[in-house]
Amino acid sequence: MDDFKSYSQSKTEGGKTGQNAATPQDGALNGTLDMAKIISKAMNGKSTAQIMQTIIAEAERGKREGTLTNADLDNFYNALYPVLDGFKRKKLKEVIARLKTI
Repeated sequence: MDDFKSYSQSKTEGGKTGQNAATPQDGALNGTLDMAKIISKAMNGKSTAQIMQTIIAEAERGKREGTLTNADLDNFYNALYPVLDGFKRKKLKEVIARLKTI
């Protein structure tokens, strides 16, 4: 994973107005899809422990550098929540709570 925050960067289409204009929600959706692609590439062939270690390390680095906000962490949690089972949801929620304290 190159950059944990890359999933939250909004992508907008320049110059469009009216109904075809990109909205902040469109950018968030595109960013979430990009994040999912990055995460799936990073997860390929790795154990759950390795994946969690990578996510935590990148998030800690982003928080310390000031490039990752608590809102970004909430967005990350909300994007992954639907694809996780109960135990993994609880674990991710604990990790997010810990990261918010940095």
